[in-house]
Amino acid sequence: MVAEPEGPEEAPEDRKPQSDEARSAFVPPAGVEQPAPPEEEHPTSEFSLPSGLTPEPPPEQEGSAFATPATYSAKSSPPVFTPAYGVPMVRLSQDAPWQDRMRTMLRLPVHERPVPEAARKEDESGPSVPRVLDLTLRIGELLLAGGEGAEDVEAAMFAICRSYGLDRVEPTVTFTLLSVTYQPSLVDDPVTANRTVRRRGTDYTRLAAVYTLLADINARAHEVTPEEAYRRLAEIRRNRHPYPGWVLTAAAGVLAGAASVLLGGGPTVFFVAALGAVLGDRLAWLCAGRGLPEFYQFLVAAMPPAAMGVLLTLLHADLRPSAVITGGLFALIPGRALVAAVQDGLTGFYITASARLLEVAYFFVAIVVGVLSVLYVAVQFDAQLNPEGALRAVERPVTQILASMVLCATFAILLQQSRATVLFATLNGGVAWVIYASIAVTAEGSTVMATAVAAGLVGLFGQLIARYHHTSSLPYVTAAIGPLLPGSATYFGVLAIAQNNLDQGFASLAKAAALALAIAIGVNLGSELARLFMQAPGAAAARRAAKRTRGF
Repeated sequence: MVAEPEGPEEAPEDRKPQSDEARSAFVPPAGVEQPAPPEEEHPTSEFSLPSGLTPEPPPEQEGSAFATPATYSAKSSPPVFTPAYGVPMVRLSQDAPWQDRMRTMLRLPVHERPVPEAARKEDESGPSVPRVLDLTLRIGELLLAGGEGAEDVEAAMFAICRSYGLDRVEPTVTFTLLSVTYQPSLVDDPVTANRTVRRRGTDYTRLAAVYTLLADINARAHEVTPEEAYRRLAEIRRNRHPYPGWVLTAAAGVLAGAASVLLGGGPTVFFVAALGAVLGDRLAWLCAGRGLPEFYQFLVAAMPPAAMGVLLTLLHADLRPSAVITGGLFALIPGRALVAAVQDGLTGFYITASARLLEVAYFFVAIVVGVLSVLYVAVQFDAQLNPEGALRAVERPVTQILASMVLCATFAILLQQSRATVLFATLNGGVAWVIYASIAVTAEGSTVMATAVAAGLVGLFGQLIARYHHTSSLPYVTAAIGPLLPGSATYFGVLAIAQNNLDQGFASLAKAAALALAIAIGVNLGSELARLFMQAPGAAAARRAAKRTRGF
């Protein structure tokens, strides 16, 4: 048996013949060093950093919000912004008054405001944007000119826009300028309109009519189109004042007489004070007809009551000339403007508050200059004006309560209030005087504290009755603070300055300013307390105030 020859040994892996695809003319033979790749395959830039050089990080801006904290680490990083259970949605109760709902939305940040509600109007296209903005500005102008606070005017403007389907709006109110901006979406251009308030007037009947229109626009049961709103707004503007001029003049006289009785005067003092106030009112109307600014109108109106008091002193009548002069000042002190100024400051509208306070300061200076001019002349004629004799406390509870109520009723007439609101304003003022006299006279407490407590009750009751009738609180509050106005402190300060007792005079004027601020803060605090008794406008979140500074 012949053995088969053994086959050739298998070549190692590195000695295996390469395929035809591996045998390229450009492949170097085995054992030849591989050449370096050509430079064209690795292009370089003249701006590239050399190898081995680490680039420096860009410097962070000082105080930048995007700078990484020095103590930051991934392990101690805070959780994500959106929690696992989601962000709670804020819902507004439709049963709450529209003023509270709109004020709540204005005080919320834009990203936390509720989802826009579906439009209530039948027309899907809705009214034109410029027409709605113009209507909003016209209504806001009437409210601001009538003495409403800046926050209430913004809430009303916001409510009008939302009722007509304009949800992404931002109203802005200052002392003389109203502006509203509407942005349809993030990619559309915003539409802005503004209006300037050039003339102010006191007519609370017109103000109540505007609030009735606002309530109908925001009510689901009513379908007020822009055309109907324009028609009703024109009727409100055309309506005449509820009281003629001679009634206003008579009311000014009765107000001054009631104030003099409140301070201890008798029937003769009542008629003398009323006569001085009537003369001052007629002179002020004469100056207004000649186009003189309000500063000179206040100055002229303060002179006749002071002149009547000086005349009683020169005649050596056994009366109270200080009560005559002080009574004439009650109708001139701008109490509502001061309350609105403090309210705007407490709610964060500092520019409007500063402008209102400056206006009050001008009117106050005009009153002081008018009275001081007459008293200075009286001192030159050796008129014996003794402030110490006027400080005698006179306790006549029934007479003073009736006088305070008459003062409030006539004050309401001067403010052109409707006859339906005069009675409650009168009762509210009588209660305020009872509280004040109980603390300041009977209990011999601080007059500033007594004024603040009485004004707080006025604001509380006024706000509650205003929400019950779905109207403004001004007709129920402004006239009711009449008996609390610092007429006596103002007169005593001016008299001391006229007699060259500057320290005593400025101290008395400072007391008058403190009493005025106590009235303003008390009314605002009472209004805020009244809202606590109302149903909360938010179902998921309570009504929050605007977050301002934190002291740094």
